[in-house]
Amino acid sequence: MNWESAIKEFKTYLQLERSLSPNSVEAYLRDINKLVQFLSTQNNTTAPELMERKHLEGFLLFLYEMGLNDKSQARIVSGIRAFFKFLLMEDHINTDPSQLLELPKLKRKLPDTLSYEDITAIINAIDLSTPEGQRNKAIYETLYSCGLRVTELVELKVSDIFFDGGYIKVRGKGDKERLVPIGDSALKYIEIYKTTVRNHLNVQKGFEDHVFLNRRGKKLTRVYIFMLLRELAEKAGIKKSISPHTFRHSFATHLIEGGADLRAVQVMLGHESITTTEIYTHLDREFLRATLIQFHPRFK
Repeated sequence: MNWESAIKEFKTYLQLERSLSPNSVEAYLRDINKLVQFLSTQNNTTAPELMERKHLEGFLLFLYEMGLNDKSQARIVSGIRAFFKFLLMEDHINTDPSQLLELPKLKRKLPDTLSYEDITAIINAIDLSTPEGQRNKAIYETLYSCGLRVTELVELKVSDIFFDGGYIKVRGKGDKERLVPIGDSALKYIEIYKTTVRNHLNVQKGFEDHVFLNRRGKKLTRVYIFMLLRELAEKAGIKKSISPHTFRHSFATHLIEGGADLRAVQVMLGHESITTTEIYTHLDREFLRATLIQFHPRFK
């Protein structure tokens, strides 16, 4: 079996049996073609069914020397594993050379966070004497109160706010919905914005249900939220390089530092995996020690 026919069969499998999107299929094929190109540069004519782990390890070494980061290497290894697993399933090979191939250990980057005092300083830097200021106050109260992604914020609908219950319905990644509690302060400023500013705007068609609108009656952009935060941080004297996502990181960190259950934080953030949420457990030593003293029987 040659590489061309093997890749063609693999493509059909991804499309028909796994029902992957065109973009996902192309990503898998790009990874396999990188391997084929590498073999070509080495004048290695080994057929797919004769591949050994040493060939794949040589390819990984090449990727490392080319400066590919751990995340990119891990993605390519995942694609190669899927390819050889398919060949094994179809009886084109007897053993899987990628089975013991080690993934590069991904380094977890700790997210930047703001202290509660920094968050307060940024929100207090908003000029409430203007209609935009009233709206911006509601925006950043909501962003911090609910730990939203910036896209979730700009797409938030009036019909998704349950004032009586203190919840909002959020449409997250993959169009998945979740219910997130919202604080009284955020609800108060949304109500003020609605009655004093939003109700007097000429709302454009298609944006009637969006909560946060610009002066032309259309939804705000992600870029606007980002630029506004930079401006407010500068006014508040915050020197860190921050983004609206920093509010989300801070929301999660402050909850966990306060003793919140990790599973509860996972649900509120809309994380599919608990391991994604665990990145926020970068708590200082004193807090960890205080937690042990409070809850561990040997520390009492």
